[in-house]
Amino acid sequence: MVTDTQNTTTTSGLMSPFPDLGLHFSDPELRETAYEIFIAASRSSRGSRPLTFVSSSSMSKVIKNSMLTRQNSWSSGKRGAPIGEMMRVQMRISEQVDSRVRRVLLRITAGQLGKRMESLVLPLELLQQLKASDFSSAIEYEAWQKRILKVLEAGILQHSHMPLDKTNTAPQKLKEIIDRGLERPIEAGRHSETMQALWENVMSLACRSFDGSVSDICHWADGIPFNLRVYQRLLESCFDINNTTAVIEEIDELLELIKKTWVILGLNQAYHNLCLSWMLFDHYVATGEVENDLLFDAEKVFLEVEKDAKATKDPSYSKILSSALSSILSWTEKKLSAYHETFYRGNNNLMQIVLSLNVLANKILVGDISHEYWSKNTDGDISYRKLNTYIRSSVCNAFSQKKEKIYLNRRSARNQQNPLPALSILAQDISDLAYNEKEIYSPVLKRWHPLATGVAVATLHACYENELKQFVSDTSELTPDSIQVLISADKLEKDLVQMAVEDSFDSEDGGISLIQGMTPYEAEGVIANLVKCWINTRIDRLKEWIVRNLQQEVWNPQANKEPSAPSAMEVLRMADETLEAFFLLPIPRHPILLPDLMSSLDKCLYNYISTIKSHCGSRGEFLPVIPDLTRCTAGSKLQGVFRKNKLVQRRRP
Repeated sequence: MVTDTQNTTTTSGLMSPFPDLGLHFSDPELRETAYEIFIAASRSSRGSRPLTFVSSSSMSKVIKNSMLTRQNSWSSGKRGAPIGEMMRVQMRISEQVDSRVRRVLLRITAGQLGKRMESLVLPLELLQQLKASDFSSAIEYEAWQKRILKVLEAGILQHSHMPLDKTNTAPQKLKEIIDRGLERPIEAGRHSETMQALWENVMSLACRSFDGSVSDICHWADGIPFNLRVYQRLLESCFDINNTTAVIEEIDELLELIKKTWVILGLNQAYHNLCLSWMLFDHYVATGEVENDLLFDAEKVFLEVEKDAKATKDPSYSKILSSALSSILSWTEKKLSAYHETFYRGNNNLMQIVLSLNVLANKILVGDISHEYWSKNTDGDISYRKLNTYIRSSVCNAFSQKKEKIYLNRRSARNQQNPLPALSILAQDISDLAYNEKEIYSPVLKRWHPLATGVAVATLHACYENELKQFVSDTSELTPDSIQVLISADKLEKDLVQMAVEDSFDSEDGGISLIQGMTPYEAEGVIANLVKCWINTRIDRLKEWIVRNLQQEVWNPQANKEPSAPSAMEVLRMADETLEAFFLLPIPRHPILLPDLMSSLDKCLYNYISTIKSHCGSRGEFLPVIPDLTRCTAGSKLQGVFRKNKLVQRRRP
């Protein structure tokens, strides 16, 4: 039965999936308890070597030297040491404690031939067999006795195999005996009244069964989470005590011995896989995430957990599994939400393992293990939606870092001659980021998200769009920087759209929905509008000049010795300069915008000519005035005769 006590935090900083015991057990106390169960289980199993007591003085030099050389690493002396001895060293159990436990187990097995260890309550047997004289001091004996009593309280009262019956008085009596024993040592002799009461109440509670019959198996260490805490300490022995990032070479042999404790701890393969996968994962995080093999091994065992989750209906198992998955999911989401900071070209295989753990955790948590669930790749799939979130989050973070770095460099290089505009540099960096995304990360992500590249480049497109919008809103005139930024933006957009199209070529809609979500930058249109503004500014300047100079123009033909007015030459010169400046603009659409310029220049010239013409007056105003002595008036017949005679004279040879 799982209690509602709060989960504890491990050394890795992760939330442990195993609920708190409710009793304080130091790490050495749990390790010693686990070691006692390990020795009892391994020696009572078939095929084990006979249980013999070997004093520390008779240990071979080979084994002693083997233990000493662990300061650096296990050497070939190590390979000659028995697995049991290796377990003792791995669990930091002293030779004195080991000898004492083995000696007591010899007495127990000698006195109860044919009785299995799971039919005994080991703490009771130890409490009855060991005396104060077996310890180096009274203080050590009292501490040992208190630990044994706490084990009984945790295994039988706090986390019992079966719920306690409120009408049964045995739990209350047992609690009173334990409380007294924690205050002062109890008399542990076989004929002690306290010991007999303790024995009676413990056995009545430990031998209960769900059908009401007396069980031949004693349930004193198989309640959750006490059994899992003990088993956790056993699994920790698989990690080298002198190299915390590695497991020992004999891990397979050691695990086979550890599994023999299942019959006492009430565990099975499903619980073993869950505990082992969590231990490997938690140890990887706790040791600084430097040994990737630990995570790879965790992922392999986790695949077995996936199978167990489909077949296991145990609510206690499901609750602990859910807690473990939540911790793993939280850790993987943190990594994947900023995968550009964690993974790179040289370790993208690690990214695949993290993704696999994330997907598996999601699958099991939602209760759907079918492969079809993960092959739809629609917006309704939790994996698809979550990967969308991870991609967008990590890409946005990478974009922000690129932008921040560029602006920091710009501030530190203020005196640099002709520096490139920040957004032009950013456009190039984003293009590089997109190509890296396609080459490094998308091949890993595509296993679960077929449009990984498209989502990434669409996100980059949107991030740059926000910067470009701000730039355009602050730009009112055409400058070399503004043109360069807009051209860079246009090139970036074409690259990103091309990658999105290529990535979504085989999708159901051919990537239409993805492309439609990428709002066009319309950089060419912005350039065109800025050029039109530039044209209007130039034309307005020309118009102002024309008006000003026409007002100052001297219209006396005798004062102007040139064949044309000075303003006419200036107008043509300014028109020529405007055309030359236009073609020097670094824009890609000269032919398209040229008609606008020519039309505006034509209007200026037409207005200039019209103004000049209006200042010239009528034709008659330029004819000389008829002298006063002439008796003919204008238009008389005599004047016509004179004209005719002049014409006749001109035609004569």
